Amino acid sequence: MTGYGRTQNTFRDKIIIVEIRSLNSKYTDLRLKLPSGYREHEPVIRKMINDQAKRGKVDATIDIKTGNGNEEYTLNKPLFKKYYQELNELAGELNMDTTNILPAILELPNIATTQELEPDEQEWHSVQAGIQKTIDHFVAFRKSEGEAMEKDMRKRIKNIRTFTQELPPFEQERIDKLRQRLHQNLEEHLSKEHIDENRFEQEILFYLEKMDITEEKVRLEQHCVHFLEELDKEVTLKGRKLSFISQEMGREINTMGAKAYSSGIQRLVVGMKDELEKIKEQVANSL
Repeated sequence: MTGYGRTQNTFRDKIIIVEIRSLNSKYTDLRLKLPSGYREHEPVIRKMINDQAKRGKVDATIDIKTGNGNEEYTLNKPLFKKYYQELNELAGELNMDTTNILPAILELPNIATTQELEPDEQEWHSVQAGIQKTIDHFVAFRKSEGEAMEKDMRKRIKNIRTFTQELPPFEQERIDKLRQRLHQNLEEHLSKEHIDENRFEQEILFYLEKMDITEEKVRLEQHCVHFLEELDKEVTLKGRKLSFISQEMGREINTMGAKAYSSGIQRLVVGMKDELEKIKEQVANSL
């Protein structure tokens, strides 16, 4: 959801600067900074930006300056008088020099402001064109970033599937080790003549059922396929669905880790978790 767009256009003797930037957010949060003369157009401007921004914490600024730098300034006389009276009174109480009070007051907020007149129809149309052009740059920036994110996520999914394909040798190895360990424990406490082979095989099957990760592998593969299918869809908003799928992938990977009973499987599970976390980071930045 990060994005950026900026344009600068001229209209008559004015320079129109429009800037839009966005950061990650679950919802649409647009903060708009406009010249005072454009307040009545705020609903239209908000709709133009929100329709394209979709989601994210968006900051939009429209700044209009005169090209020759001859802005007309007005003095807020009531506020100036209030500051002067209070500062002069305070200086008298503290026995301070009042020589620099006037220059100091002029530096205070809202004392001197530019005079912003209501725009005529032609200027408003020029500003609208600047906003739309900035939105186009903003959307293009997001699209470019989204393509890079998609490429990275596809690579991460491929890595997870590769890790899954490397599991079978370790699965067979742990079965052999389990059988050997149980048999050795029995022989240490019982002689071979007293070992019931049928019961021994039943115990082996019991442990194998607890350790079996076939279902988890199948479901993880299905989630990976589903994830890629969502990436292939020609829709803009897919971040929430991708987030749900990645959560389901995490559950299957965590269950495989709990059933591992093998350092080799644990190593592969850790690799899967690392790839999944990188996927979640990318999903959190998508629409």
